[in-house]
Amino acid sequence: MDRRSLLKTALALGVLGPTPLWAANSPAAAESADDLPPLSGELTVYLGRGEGGLYDDIVAAIRKRNPDLDLKIRRAPSAALANTLIAESKAGVRRADLFWSIDASSLGAVAKQGQSTPIPAAIQQHIKPNFRYEQWAAISGRLRTVAYNPTRVTPAQLPTHIMDFADTDLKIGWAPAYGAFQSFVTAMRLLEGEERTREWLSGVKRQAKSYAGELGVVMAVARGEVDVGFANHYYTLRLKKGKPNANVELALTEGDAGSLVNSSGVLLLNDSALARNFLRYLLSREVQSFLASQAYEIPMAADVALPEGLPGKIHPPEVDLTRLSDLQPTLELLRETRVL
Repeated sequence: MDRRSLLKTALALGVLGPTPLWAANSPAAAESADDLPPLSGELTVYLGRGEGGLYDDIVAAIRKRNPDLDLKIRRAPSAALANTLIAESKAGVRRADLFWSIDASSLGAVAKQGQSTPIPAAIQQHIKPNFRYEQWAAISGRLRTVAYNPTRVTPAQLPTHIMDFADTDLKIGWAPAYGAFQSFVTAMRLLEGEERTREWLSGVKRQAKSYAGELGVVMAVARGEVDVGFANHYYTLRLKKGKPNANVELALTEGDAGSLVNSSGVLLLNDSALARNFLRYLLSREVQSFLASQAYEIPMAADVALPEGLPGKIHPPEVDLTRLSDLQPTLELLRETRVL
């Protein structure tokens, strides 16, 4: 069964699983698409690129289920769409009803402009408590990890804190021009301070090899070009799905930027019932299960299983994801240290 058929089946039947949480208070159970009102009318969504077409499959499934929905999708990188929305706001123009971004930093940048409407409590109650934000709804999580080649390094040789990688002899792969990496460094700035982050970048640079994207980082680890690589968790899980014998495994650091859980999410730019109900579809049990099983992302709704192969004992740092939009100082650090 291909992934679009799988999602169609999920929307029809529902998929259940255990609910791992990082907070003590459980959210309300995820809604089923069968219990949601039909979508009817015109709706425009600005959708950040990503996930190899999986988000397009979700859009296609929602359209098929709601034939009276006139859904217009504008696709571009999340950062580019954020800049477009900011420019439209300054010009007094509003073309989008929702902004669906693959990165919290883009959501924060647009929210700062005062364009969004608060997420209703009735929707927030279905999101894991640690990821509830007033101005945007978390849809799925992406965990920072250390991918390593078990033929070149053992888990015992890996530092348990991300800052210690600057003082090792390990060959490291990274993707400094990639948005996820820049959000990770922004989190490091917030947690460790600018000076320690500068020292970390300079230290890692001495043994680092740069790649265009984080899939490239993980593939380089598997080939043995480098010992370890910094990347979001799903790149390794997707590679292992296609190549189960690939020489790459996942390790986690503890309570620091190296175990950051960033989030894709949605801003409501129009406080209409149609916009709110479209968001409810994205948080439905069926769509959340599809994202977990096919995109290997961390579901944000209850009663949905984590992706297979995710490392246990996740200890993410306490970071307000809305602050990841403070990207300019990070870019300045990356240029100053000649990482970019």
